[in-house]
Amino acid sequence: MAETRVITLGCRLNAFESEVMRRHASAAGLKDTVIVNTCTVTAEAGRQARQTVRRLRRRNPRARIIVTGCAAQIDPGAFVAMPEVDQVLGNTEKMDPAAWRPQTDAGDGAERLRVSDILNRDGTEQRPLEGFSVGGLEGRTRAFAQVQQGCDHRCTFCIVPFARGPSRSLPAGAVIDQVRRLADTGHAEVVLTGVDISSYGADLAKRPTLGSLVVRILAEIPELRRLRLSTVDPGNFDQDLLRAFAEEPRLMPHLHLSLQSADNTVLKRMRRRHDRAGALAFCEAARRSRPDVVFGADLIVGFPTESDAMFQNTLDAVDDLGLTYLHVFPYSPRPDTPAARMPQVQAALRTERAAQLRAAGEAALARTLAGRVGSIAEVLVEDGNRGRSRTYAPVRLTFEAAAGAVVGTRIADAAADHLIGTKAA
Repeated sequence: MAETRVITLGCRLNAFESEVMRRHASAAGLKDTVIVNTCTVTAEAGRQARQTVRRLRRRNPRARIIVTGCAAQIDPGAFVAMPEVDQVLGNTEKMDPAAWRPQTDAGDGAERLRVSDILNRDGTEQRPLEGFSVGGLEGRTRAFAQVQQGCDHRCTFCIVPFARGPSRSLPAGAVIDQVRRLADTGHAEVVLTGVDISSYGADLAKRPTLGSLVVRILAEIPELRRLRLSTVDPGNFDQDLLRAFAEEPRLMPHLHLSLQSADNTVLKRMRRRHDRAGALAFCEAARRSRPDVVFGADLIVGFPTESDAMFQNTLDAVDDLGLTYLHVFPYSPRPDTPAARMPQVQAALRTERAAQLRAAGEAALARTLAGRVGSIAEVLVEDGNRGRSRTYAPVRLTFEAAAGAVVGTRIADAAADHLIGTKAA
């Protein structure tokens, strides 16, 4: 192989950063290299990362293998000890263009392991984020603007703050510059992304909010057709954002919630910022601002000590909160987290509860999609006959349209997980 490949494990933010690394490696002229961008959200994710490295070495015996990402940040020694690995880079280093300049021989010295203390707020490695905007992850239709990095919260199940460091926000002016560049290069939709975007601005001098950032983007970039948010926290939602939902049709009516549970006891043991009543109040306020809003949610089932009644509260939340798009995760113990030391729910029960919740989510999605039949939808085309509506519903078109176009579509039918659209008259 002559080109540099990037293997992405884990979340959408990793996919964003993988594209940044690919561009840095290309600009540096790096050849014959495989970059593995790892995840560490569970112990299983770390195991899969090591397994992936071994498989890549068997398939690419002469390539240089560089491991980076969250698993490399948390446990760099595990990867530097692998004979298959040529270099390990931390999450700070992987965003530095200089880190991708080819080296004649990394050897066994310090350059083979380059992982700084990401929790150090005072070090130069914690400088404000550079402005990275990546189009091309989904063709030229949708681009991602990373506005925030890291997390200051300590949920008992989560290792991510120790992999990503403290929350750091990109100043609003820099965000606006990068979103404008994306709009100018033809991207119809921009998604604001980060580790905890609901905490945007708390570390900046004037403490701007996510809502104020959204208002400025839409006011200063009238040519931007669509603005969408990635995952938001229902425990930290500001009034500027609610007003933007009420007043600005270019802000998409789709919110994906970092909910995790809808039982108060479980939420308390998770050390989350919201309770069930708060999540319900948040959804009701968003619906008052934007009646057509659709909610998705991340949900963990089988969290330590979760009883049948506690699980039922989360299952009931699908209807009570009006959730449509569910990401369901059976709890997986992550070493070095408080939850891993709590009394565990049996694995078989975790699996059973996850199946129940997924079935409820599938039924809710099917009902929501069926309710769209006969309506007119604006669809952002992702390829010749597939796209997404404003509420992020997948739409299969019965006609061809150019990728990146926003087309008026009549919803003729609904399948279990997507809509079917014909040309609007």
